[in-house]
Amino acid sequence: MTEQCIRLHNATFYAYHGVLTNEQASGGKFEVDVEMFGDFSAAAGSDRLKDAVDYEKVYQSIKELVIEKRFFLIESLGTQIALKILTDFSELSRVVVRVRKHTPQVGGVVDFVEFETEKARIQGA
Repeated sequence: MTEQCIRLHNATFYAYHGVLTNEQASGGKFEVDVEMFGDFSAAAGSDRLKDAVDYEKVYQSIKELVIEKRFFLIESLGTQIALKILTDFSELSRVVVRVRKHTPQVGGVVDFVEFETEKARIQGA
């Protein structure tokens, strides 16, 4: 199998994740990047969406988690995104997910904090 990659960069959401009460109440900007790995040669050869990873559906899966659920930690959010994508899209062998939280409350000036995780499908699953 030839492993190839499709990337979604900078999916941006306003959501209510965080440990602090004011983060949960006022919300903030979150960005998500996803790298999806698999053998996409069938889609490349046929040029048909039915043979491809529908990245609109991937985006909707991400949006559902980021907007509709609340997490204290971006580590939890990022891990759940990775697991959901692997569960929902069986054609993928592994994913890398990055979640950025802008202007985190760390007692100083920081543009964002970022969490990255990689999850792979268990062989034979």
